[in-house]
Amino acid sequence: MRSRRFRLPASLLATTGIALSLAGCVPDARALPDPGAPTPAASSTAVSGAGAPRVGSGSAAAALRTLKVRGRAPKTGYTREQFGQAWSDAVDAPGGHNGCDTRNDILRRDLTGETIKPRTRGCIVLTGTLHDPYGGATIAFRRGNGTSTLVQIDHVVALSNAWQTGAGTWSATKRAQLGNDPLNLMAVQGNLNSAKGDGDTATWLPPRKAFRCTYVARQVAVKARYGLWVTAAEHDAMARILATCPGQPLPTEAQAAVPAPAGH
Repeated sequence: MRSRRFRLPASLLATTGIALSLAGCVPDARALPDPGAPTPAASSTAVSGAGAPRVGSGSAAAALRTLKVRGRAPKTGYTREQFGQAWSDAVDAPGGHNGCDTRNDILRRDLTGETIKPRTRGCIVLTGTLHDPYGGATIAFRRGNGTSTLVQIDHVVALSNAWQTGAGTWSATKRAQLGNDPLNLMAVQGNLNSAKGDGDTATWLPPRKAFRCTYVARQVAVKARYGLWVTAAEHDAMARILATCPGQPLPTEAQAAVPAPAGH
């Protein structure tokens, strides 16, 4: 797996090792790196660790307070293709250039007991079990027509939401990084992913209440990492959720990381 080194914000290093409820993740005291939330004058540049501004602190609530609150930009011009080819490996996001497409990277990370298709260099997941974080169901995943869609990969911050909160001015390279960044991706029950659509925290939350703090912390981490803003309604909904779990940490680097393909 190709490794990129980012400057870790000192404020995020205070994150404790409280784990996210993701299968196969290992708690780590290191906070996620900030690859460079852009200034307005540099909003079209690619994500870079050089000179990355510090964001937030160890808690999601503190990081939320660093996000700008602005109105929603127009959705004009948005398409899924604006964020690059779906599940492309040709991105500089963590896990990129490891020889496997992003969807299978996330399946290998989030499923348990997975089996891998032979002669795919350890990439393609054939079967496995998802303990769905959004609804709590246990789902048997089997690759194939009519079965693969039972498990889908959710963009925790929906790409449409990202487009309307800053990404519409970015370069294609940076949008592709967000679209394939493991921090912003989670394997979930397909029908719940469909129900969410492009909803933000103000319009959709996981039905499993025990996961809501972790979910919102993940959204805050993504927005802080990429310099996206929040709307007033989104901010207030996030704050209400995080008020129920004081000290909820941001996710750690290890919790979001994808495993290296066994054949690489």
